[in-house]
Amino acid sequence: MSHKRLIVIGGVAAGMSAASKAKRMKRDLEVVVYEQSGFVSYGSCGLPYYVAGVVRDHTDLIARTPEEFAQRGIAVHVHHRVTEIDPARQVVRVVNLDSGQERDEPYDQLVIATGGRPAVPRDLPGKDLPGVFVMRTVEDGIAIREWLQTQWPQRVVIAGAGYIGMECAESFLGLGLEVTIVGRPPQVLKNFDPEMARLVQEELESKGARLSLGNTLMAIEGDDRVRRVVTSQGVLEADLVLLAIGVAPNTALAQEAGVEVGIKGAIVTDAHMRTNLPNVYAAGDCAEAYHRVSGRGAYIPLGTTANKQGRVAGANAAGGQATFEGVVGTAVTKVCDIHAARTGLSEKQARELGYQVNATQIKAPTRAHYYPGNSPLHVRLIVDAANGKLLGGQVIGREGVARRIDVLAAALHHGWTVEDLARLDLAYAPPFSPVWDPLLVAANVALKE
Repeated sequence: MSHKRLIVIGGVAAGMSAASKAKRMKRDLEVVVYEQSGFVSYGSCGLPYYVAGVVRDHTDLIARTPEEFAQRGIAVHVHHRVTEIDPARQVVRVVNLDSGQERDEPYDQLVIATGGRPAVPRDLPGKDLPGVFVMRTVEDGIAIREWLQTQWPQRVVIAGAGYIGMECAESFLGLGLEVTIVGRPPQVLKNFDPEMARLVQEELESKGARLSLGNTLMAIEGDDRVRRVVTSQGVLEADLVLLAIGVAPNTALAQEAGVEVGIKGAIVTDAHMRTNLPNVYAAGDCAEAYHRVSGRGAYIPLGTTANKQGRVAGANAAGGQATFEGVVGTAVTKVCDIHAARTGLSEKQARELGYQVNATQIKAPTRAHYYPGNSPLHVRLIVDAANGKLLGGQVIGREGVARRIDVLAAALHHGWTVEDLARLDLAYAPPFSPVWDPLLVAANVALKE
């Protein structure tokens, strides 16, 4: 067999998973990765905790360095941007960002793992002022921490009330800063149902955060640095602004090459992570994922999905026949002292897809009532009224949240009904659960409705 060459564009979760899997499967495969930032293979989900000082050094976020990948036979080039894909010639145009030199590099197989980009409006006035940040790369985290240590900001405005906005709010509050969260939707965490999101809002407000929801960011103003934020509801003084409005798929390069895109401009793939172009795969935050509950493509940019998709793309680029089985939209976040998790469809999403829905919400203790440290756990189940099939679930509380959302995720993955859930033999001991676990309580209540 002739010597083959795989090029991977993007060196974070999906890209390095693809490169590593391909090299493991086919030792004589030449694997080359181009990454435009200065770091590869890092945990971007840890950036809020680095900013807070919980993670001591940015190097702690890095799983492997380019030098370590080189020892495994994978050539990683940081500060290199791919500016063009020519599928007819099977070459990519690469720019060395340090020297400015350009060159064409041929490929036999190509994996596009260009990730997501912060969804910042291009025409937002003042977005480039010193003291205005996004949170996406290691460099972003370093820049925010440096600003905190050298400029001593006191008033922080966070634009966006999703996962990153919530986690960064916790970080800034923990540093003793005044925090205002501006969000366009009328609630935080818009993919939760309002009844559950309210619990997160109450937690933030109890810790001193100010929430300005149903509000739109209009402009950022300042001189040599940021001074204030203009919103549809008034002006907010600020000496640090974090734009956490959301994530958009970074697919301009792919689109220019003729790669088909779908939801929000994310790349459409089949179950093998193949695009519509021959020998071109896509994975991670630039790509769609099949949603097992809705049966449709979805854009849910999460590191877990990126790693799995990258692994599949890499296996197939090396000649394998791996498939990506899809997601159910599981996520968990920590907001100060509470944990919030969700999986499947929210009530709103289910109704928009045409389901007749029964929604059940209960509050039950996390431990046996007599065991110290007891706290309430809120569980919400979304059920198809027609057949009792579980469509989604949300769990919020101070402990035991992640393990319970994982049970619901497994149930959704296999298409269970709420009756199947009620029959589960779940672990019980007084320090961990009441004799009737909150999930079973919720399932039993749902069966009566």
